[in-house]
Amino acid sequence: MKLLVTVPLVAACIGLSAAPAFASGDAAAGEKVFKKCKACHVVDAEKHKTGPHLVNIMGRTAGGAEGYTKYSKALQDSGIVWDEATLDGFLEKPKAYVKGTRMAFAGLKKDTDRADVIAYLKSFSQ
Repeated sequence: MKLLVTVPLVAACIGLSAAPAFASGDAAAGEKVFKKCKACHVVDAEKHKTGPHLVNIMGRTAGGAEGYTKYSKALQDSGIVWDEATLDGFLEKPKAYVKGTRMAFAGLKKDTDRADVIAYLKSFSQ
């Protein structure tokens, strides 16, 4: 018996199995992981630190936080719009994701840590 599998079906199955677990991120756990980020970032739209505030980051163009002027040219010119996928890539290894970024943080290696931080940041986005 031969089994015929169409290309779209195979692609859909592969896509489902390879999808990051963004929806399963835990905002409460992300708040704890975010402590690593607090040296430079806040979730308070009224102020910036060494880095920009991260309120309403979802859907924002990289280099676009109002009132923050210390972005690297590389980040400003990247054309990135922050969403779950772009944040995941950037948080994993910032300097590899945007060559020339000023962000000195080495990154979050664990998928779950990144998913949790993204869930936490999403809770501050409208």
